[in-house]
Amino acid sequence: MHIPAYAHDTILAAALPRLPTSRHVGGLDCCLCDRSFEDDLAAIPLGPTQTSGLFGCRPCLTQLIARARRERDSALAHDAKQARAESVAWAPVRERYLSQLGSVRQAAEAVAGLAEDEDTEPLGVARLLVSLESSYAWIPDAPEPPASVDHGKSELRDEAFRLSLAMITAREAVAERLAYHLLNEAQSDEPEMCEELECPKDCSGRHGFTHIDCGPDAVFDDLAEHGINLERPEPQPLAPQLAALLGTSEAEERRLPFPDVEEDAPFILTRFGIDADDTDVLVSAAAVGLVADAWREGPMDVIRAADDGPNDGEVFAQSIDLYRRARSALWAARDNGPEALLAFVAVASDVDLPWAGGSRFALRTLPETAAEFVQHVDNRVWFTTEVMREQGWRAGLLHRAVSAVLKAPTHFGMPGWPGAVASAIERLSLIDRSGAPEVLADLAAVEASLLKAPDQLGTDALCWISHQSLLSQGTQ
Repeated sequence: MHIPAYAHDTILAAALPRLPTSRHVGGLDCCLCDRSFEDDLAAIPLGPTQTSGLFGCRPCLTQLIARARRERDSALAHDAKQARAESVAWAPVRERYLSQLGSVRQAAEAVAGLAEDEDTEPLGVARLLVSLESSYAWIPDAPEPPASVDHGKSELRDEAFRLSLAMITAREAVAERLAYHLLNEAQSDEPEMCEELECPKDCSGRHGFTHIDCGPDAVFDDLAEHGINLERPEPQPLAPQLAALLGTSEAEERRLPFPDVEEDAPFILTRFGIDADDTDVLVSAAAVGLVADAWREGPMDVIRAADDGPNDGEVFAQSIDLYRRARSALWAARDNGPEALLAFVAVASDVDLPWAGGSRFALRTLPETAAEFVQHVDNRVWFTTEVMREQGWRAGLLHRAVSAVLKAPTHFGMPGWPGAVASAIERLSLIDRSGAPEVLADLAAVEASLLKAPDQLGTDALCWISHQSLLSQGTQ
């Protein structure tokens, strides 16, 4: 006789309260009803083994199994009813808390916008920040979702993370606005500068500013005046490949990060088929290098390895889109200064922006890694802006272009890309494409898309191409 697992506890509860007799243990009498086992009443072992322990009869065990089944079904129904009740009770609590987070986040975004608007008075900006901080402080602790609600905590955590980013942005905007306001108010009148600055006739002679570049080390000098002495950071070292090609020692790197970049970088680029005197080609290579250094390296490896991370096609498509944005930002930096690169940073580090190629992935999916990734992008682009400020726009291009030829020599935008596409199309024509996305059926159209805009093929097609190893590692 089969005894289901859910009936074990019920049977033991009925058998154990009684003190077993020698006949019970010897398998002569039923331990549940004391009836003697005969030919028509078989002994069914209850354990611990088939030949020792207690024994029960089929009628008793049948009744106990039926009781256990009723109790189990009743418990399941009760649990389901309780889960439904908990879900109904949790819904308004969840909506109320998410609404609070969303409202304060929108307020933070509005405050950041007003802080950057010159039409908003500085005193008004300060009051906005105080009221915003008050609203933020009044947000209660996150409610604890019932155990029956799946993914309750992660949803609240993600929204709280978005609010934290919005608060950081608002605080930074207000701090910068008020800091420059105080500095401008402390400036003395300089009417003699009006002619040079082409001021309007009603100018008071006080000339404010909204950006001051003090260089990378000024803050350490200023802190030293207040008795705080900190070790200055070392300049970013050259990549090992570049250091080897330039023949630069580690000591020389620390002293002069790019002492001869105008002379040595063109030599390196020429070896990889790039004419450093062709500005358009140089900007394209620099854009590839900027994406490789600031976006593809570091935390991106952790993001790709995560269970919810992007696939190869999504990474490929996003790198193409960011290449275009990096190229536009680099051209803008020639006329508008290195700050124009912040347009690239804004997109590359946007945690809410879905990636290119029809992808649904966004960095907010991995909040534990997003903050580190955003800081990494900001640091790498900041270094390029510093190179441009200290050594000129062309030096910044040469720096990142060398990274491109070392890390992504055949990426989209590089001179080697058309050759990589031709090789991929040739190999694609020879393999079985029965399981490939439909967009890859027309090879002529695929080749045209790869040459002009690979991300338009979509992430599924790019992922399939990547898995077939049709393009080398340096192209993706």
